[in-house]
Amino acid sequence: MDVYSLPTVNATLNTIATLLLVFGYRLIRKGDREGHRNAMLAAFIASILFLVSYLVYHYHVGSVRYEGPFRPLYLGILLTHVILAAVVPVLAIITVYRALKGRFESHKKIAKITYPIWVYVSVTGVIVYLMLYRM
Repeated sequence: MDVYSLPTVNATLNTIATLLLVFGYRLIRKGDREGHRNAMLAAFIASILFLVSYLVYHYHVGSVRYEGPFRPLYLGILLTHVILAAVVPVLAIITVYRALKGRFESHKKIAKITYPIWVYVSVTGVIVYLMLYRM
């Protein structure tokens, strides 16, 4: 695989993670714990695959500068994305760990924080990709 195709792979993984997160959230709202568990673990795996692919790409390519017409908008999205993306792995690991250990009350408390941040980071990751590589 050509390393220059990895941004598209990354955007696809972010999209998959977003869809799985939303689907998993809807499942738990319906009371389907097993479906929720499976969807969220799949989202976690998609995010891990994204992170590995992202690191491989940037190891080989380095930083990519946005040259498009919406630079202030891009930088604003990128800033919030990067700050929150640094927090998501820690939050996701704690959230998944608590669920797997059956500590559902503490899981629900942190999931209320983790979920919107994780969704935001996944969605803005796709937006950054579209602005950086498709505009």
